[in-house]
Amino acid sequence: MNETTGGNGEGTRAVRAGLPEPVRNEPTLPGPVFAAHFHLPGEVGGPYTYGRDENPTWTLLEQAIGELEAPGQDDLQTLVFASGMAAISSVLFSQLRAGDTVVLPNDGYQVLPLVRAQLEAYGIEVRTAPTGGDAQLEVLDGAKLLWIETPSNPGLDVCDIRRLVEAAHARGALVAVDNTLATPLGQRPLELGADFSVASGTKQLTGHGDVLLGYVTGRDGEAMAAVRRWRKIVGAIPGPMEAWLAHRSIATLQLRVDRQNATALVLAEALKGRPDVTGLRYPGLPDDPSHKVASQQMRRYGCVVSFTLASRERADRFLDALRLVDDATSFGGVRSTAERRGRWGGDAVPDGFVRFSVGAEDPEDLVADVLRALDESAH
Repeated sequence: MNETTGGNGEGTRAVRAGLPEPVRNEPTLPGPVFAAHFHLPGEVGGPYTYGRDENPTWTLLEQAIGELEAPGQDDLQTLVFASGMAAISSVLFSQLRAGDTVVLPNDGYQVLPLVRAQLEAYGIEVRTAPTGGDAQLEVLDGAKLLWIETPSNPGLDVCDIRRLVEAAHARGALVAVDNTLATPLGQRPLELGADFSVASGTKQLTGHGDVLLGYVTGRDGEAMAAVRRWRKIVGAIPGPMEAWLAHRSIATLQLRVDRQNATALVLAEALKGRPDVTGLRYPGLPDDPSHKVASQQMRRYGCVVSFTLASRERADRFLDALRLVDDATSFGGVRSTAERRGRWGGDAVPDGFVRFSVGAEDPEDLVADVLRALDESAH
């Protein structure tokens, strides 16, 4: 692998992450390897034996993600998955057994209640607490695993990762952090002491709304071996084309993240002056309840802004009036998206709650579109 990126800046690392050593007349980033099996004469050996276990295209992507999640650290592993939920499930179900206790956020990703039900069906005790105020500390005793989501989706609360990690480790618990919203350029959970950094690469990591992907990065060899075994058993693997597209997209990660984060702050500032907007949240705002903690552990605050309009009808009219923003779920793409989050039924949010994902449009164009849509939808 290319060893020249460790001491460089984030943009340089993103552009060159995971690239193999150059070979004359070969592409800089080799194309996807489509293979269900590999030549394997004699005894089993070597890195590539069967397509459910390993693939050269995954290897390069995993190297790239690892270089961003924990630059300069060699004692870690990264595993890629078919989706973010596949990655989340791999950690939870590989580390927990009947009789164990896990602590989850009660304000996290909307699929977590389904995960909770499945864990409980397997005889695992599930405790929950809000992300804000480090409330999960209060239910840690006796837990085997603490699951953190910060900033939380969709409410954008933030908890003190280092504080929670220290408390969990003192009680003998492992810690996994969902790093989807922050990305490795916004936050590095492993450097804050976490055992796992988990993310949906579907979102800002790949950033074009055309790839489903997930990953787990960790440094505990035994724990990661269990995650790898779970991937093998379940077969929740990415296709080589998806893995290659993801790696290709990482090259522009810093450019996209910087543009989207800067515009998110501009939009949040513009929304502050609107009397019809309540519950505005963006960790990058100096007066946001999460800003103090976020500024201690995040280098960038994300591309998602959340706020509430007076009613379901008002929010729907607002979304209909937008011209530069797609009414779609997910977040992190180069094209702005927004949705009335309550339509899914899995989040404890008001009917008029809007999750807005800021894209790479010109800030003045996007803000003008949002303010115009707010004005038009007020009647």
